[in-house]
Amino acid sequence: TNQTYFILQGFSCLTTLQDFLFRVILLMFLITMAGNLLIIITATTNHTLHTPMYYFLQNLAVIEICFTLNIVPRMLVDLWERKVISFSACALQFYFVLSFITSECFLLGAMAYDRYVAVYHPLHYAKRMNSRVCLHMVVACWVAGISPSLGLTAWLFSYPFCGPRDIEHFFCDISPVLVLVCSNTHLFRYFLFIAAVLIILIPFILIVASYIQIIHTIVQMPSAERRLKAFLTCLAHLVVVTLFYCTAGLMHLKPRCGLLVHSRKLMALSYTVVTPMLNPIIYSLHNGEMKRALRKVLGRGQLFSKMSPSLQVH
Repeated sequence: TNQTYFILQGFSCLTTLQDFLFRVILLMFLITMAGNLLIIITATTNHTLHTPMYYFLQNLAVIEICFTLNIVPRMLVDLWERKVISFSACALQFYFVLSFITSECFLLGAMAYDRYVAVYHPLHYAKRMNSRVCLHMVVACWVAGISPSLGLTAWLFSYPFCGPRDIEHFFCDISPVLVLVCSNTHLFRYFLFIAAVLIILIPFILIVASYIQIIHTIVQMPSAERRLKAFLTCLAHLVVVTLFYCTAGLMHLKPRCGLLVHSRKLMALSYTVVTPMLNPIIYSLHNGEMKRALRKVLGRGQLFSKMSPSLQVH
């Protein structure tokens, strides 16, 4: 018989740590929301940050917020209540996970190309990365996450799910859902591998190729000061790419890899909770313009909070 609901096992084996996990994950969730919202507000309100790099960064922050909201609130609730998720809700969560990961992969590739043009063709940067080109690149990144994710989701959830209802994960991910299918899934796994190569590996190759050219250009710069400045403009993106591909890329490129259940959950926790929290911190710490703009935004907030009591009195 077809299933009408599933049970997310989550971290049920760690019953003694439920309270600790709830507090830690909630804190990370709040930091993620605040950090990424602050990035969006700062880049929008500060005219000095109306450049392609910060435009891409704003969209990355939007993806991180949507991705986190898709997983973490339910995970927090499931730490305290029965972890039941309906068939349709599981399919919807699965779709959004694939869609946001796909969009982020291509967006990180677009950001690598932006850094390549800034370092390798600085004199033609404004022409090559004009507002129209940036808009088309961002729209393409968002659209790229819709079609393959919709197709894979509809295909997977059209299979019969019979027998166990337990999903050995804290959200509806590919591997733990796929093992519950009681039908032949060889063709689906084959197309899933092709999709993973196209979605994850191709942007990664483009990122690596861009950074080979960037490093080659930086090494040839005569001034040590210029080399350092050029390197720092790429450092934040390079760290974010490394974090993303060391976790999400490894998890989804080989869905049938022999990772232990608990190891898979820990790796998934790192890219669903930790990485979205670290991204705004990384971009803020390694960017002087962003730090100055954040001080202005936070300074206005402090000024408003000081003025509020007097406004209420009068």
